[in-house]
This record gives sequence, C-alpha cells and structure tokens, in this order.
Amino acid sequence: MEIRIYPTYDDLSAKAAEQLLLLMAGYDKPLLCPASGDTPAGLYKVLSERYQERKEDMSAWSFVGLDEWVGLNGSDEGSCRYFIDKTLFRPLQVTSERICFFDGRSANLSKECVDAEQFISERNGIDVAVLGVGMNGHIAMNEPGCSVDGRAQIVTLHPVTKLVGQKYFTQHLELEEGITLGMGTLMESKHIILIVSGKHKSRIVRKMLGEPATNELPASLLLRHPSVTVFLDEDAASGLSNQDLHGDNRN
Repeated sequence: MEIRIYPTYDDLSAKAAEQLLLLMAGYDKPLLCPASGDTPAGLYKVLSERYQERKEDMSAWSFVGLDEWVGLNGSDEGSCRYFIDKTLFRPLQVTSERICFFDGRSANLSKECVDAEQFISERNGIDVAVLGVGMNGHIAMNEPGCSVDGRAQIVTLHPVTKLVGQKYFTQHLELEEGITLGMGTLMESKHIILIVSGKHKSRIVRKMLGEPATNELPASLLLRHPSVTVFLDEDAASGLSNQDLHGDNRN
C-alpha cells in the first residue's frame, strides 16, 4: 500500500489521473472499473481534458460499471450510469461495445450480475479500479458486514448509504437496494486507486488506516491488496497520526 497526500482536491485529482494513465498504459486492451460520485469527478475531468487535447489515446480501453441503484439506470438523472455517462463515457466518446454497466431497471438483476462477471472474465480481469469510500466505510455498495469474497450481487442498502445517496437526486427517492461488484471481484483487480477527499471523510480515513482490517469497514479490506494507492487531500488526511501513515495495523 502506498499513501499519497496532496494539498488540495485538484492536486489529488491531477496526480490520481497521472497514476491511472500510467497503469492503463501497461496493458494492450485494459479494463477500467470507474466509481461514480463526487470524489472521482476531478480525475475524470482531467482524463477528459487530456483526451480532448489529443494527448492520450483511450480507444482501446473497456469499462465495467461498479454499482447502480436498483430501480434506476442511465435514463435516470442521479443514477450511477447517468453520472459516468456525463463525466466519462461521453467526453471520451466511449462506444457501447466497450461498456458493461448494471441496469438497475432490469427485470433480471441476477443476469446483470452474471453478465458483469463474464465481461470481466473475458477481459482477463479488471486492470485498474478507481474507488471511493462511503461515510460508513463502504466500497461501491458493499456495506458494513459484507462478504470479503463476494461477487457481483444485489444488496440491501445501509441507512447511511440511503441517506447520503439522496444528494444525487432533485427529489426524495426510496433507495432500498443496490447492485454492485463484490469485494472478491474488486480484490482481484490488478491495481486499485482509492481516492478520499474532504474533512467529512477524515474520521473514516482514520479508522481505515489506523485499525485492523474488518468487513465491518469494507474500505479497510482493500489495504490488503498488493497494488493499492490511497490518494488523500489534506482535509481527508487531517485526522491521521504518523503511526497511521507508517504503521501496519491491517492484519
């Protein structure tokens, strides 16, 4: 594990984008798993700028969605797919055959899970996963108490996730379930970029880095991965001690 701390969110986003481009360049036809949400938006903005300036060729990249709210898909403003379409897929002009993304409106959600796992398997696994951390320590929609080796699945949402999730919608929605890649699938990624920003995340960062790994704090499980880089801005890192940064409490 490597921890990198930057003064601002913009600095963090730029450096995380550099790392992503470096890692993806190591594969002929790489598969990226991008998280939705406010935290990785800055990284995607940098990627879009690089692409539009013709500084990077991303035409060989494929993408697998991380998660989605059950009952929603890309046609719904506030959905995970809507966000990724707006911030990444459309700016990078990604064609549909290079994308596998959960359809939360599907009548067969189990098939959505099977299709995602098959898409990943056919491309020899996820090369890079870009992830954020929820206020309750969740990763994607893997909530506290999740299986450490779970695959793509339908999950019941934690009360914190249901509450925080309302910020993406213009009116209140009853969010009860999600569909997500499991921790087992994500831990098989070749590389993980974990991004956390803001003072409101400092407490969960402190727990993630300072306490033993447990499925009650899913983000802590990622720190066991052989190639994970944690990108923090100074606000997110404000609660850390030297022991948190240099010790190893994640057995």
